[in-house]
Order: sequence, then C-alpha cells, then structure tokens
Amino acid sequence: MNGDVRVPAGPGIPTGLVIPAGELSEQFSRSSGPGGQHVNTADSRVQLSLDLASASFLTETQRERALSVLAPRLTGTVLTVTSESQRSQLKNRQDARTRLAGLLREALAPPTPRRATKPSRNSRRRRVRTEQRRSEIKRNRRRPRPD
Repeated sequence: MNGDVRVPAGPGIPTGLVIPAGELSEQFSRSSGPGGQHVNTADSRVQLSLDLASASFLTETQRERALSVLAPRLTGTVLTVTSESQRSQLKNRQDARTRLAGLLREALAPPTPRRATKPSRNSRRRRVRTEQRRSEIKRNRRRPRPD
C-alpha cells in the first residue's frame, strides 16, 4: 500500500493534491465492536493525523482556508481522523485515508458567494396581509371605547 494520500481534483484544487506519507502520522490501537477473540489481540483501530500548519503540499491560501474551515475538528493545527469500522487494520487505514482526503477536499473548496436577492412582489403582499391580520386581531382585543 502506497503511503501517499491522493486528494482528487475539485473546486479550489484544480489539479488535486498528494499528501506525502512522511507528513502523516498513524497510530494503532484496539478497536471496540465485533471481532470475537480476535478483537483482544489485534490493533485494528487507526488514528491518522496530519499537521496542517507544517503541511508542505498546501499553498498559504489553502492552509489558511483549511485551518479556518476545519477549526472545530482540529487539536491545535493537527487534523485527526479515526477509523474502526472494519475488522482489518488495512481496511481501516484505507478508510481513514479516504476520509482525510474527503475532508481536505471539502475544506479547500472556496465558499460560494451569496447572491443578493429581493423578495417577490407576491411575498411582500403576503407579509403585509399577515401584518394587517395580526393588527386587526390585536385591535379587537382592546377594551371598547366609550362613545
């Protein structure tokens, strides 16, 4: 299994990215869940970490975007993905790498600009009608005026 992780091309990364294996850190531990007696002996859970601050494959703009978008998932500047869904360590490693690539691809996509819109004539009419109805209801709740 090649150690590099490929991030497919997409918005913000027109040619895709290759994360060198040297910049990734993998840790293995015992996984919870199914596996019978095998689960007590195999370290099939994978934690894949990548330090975004020192990532050489990112441009400065991409680094800033990734750090801001992924901020809730980061510990410092380190992005960690955990996989323990499979019984096999190899499959968990592949799953973690796929998920890391997907997270980076989504994070590096530029935000879509907001298009200014204005309410339609009909929606303005509906709003005014609702306000008038509400006003009428409240007016009817008042004490009658002595005439």
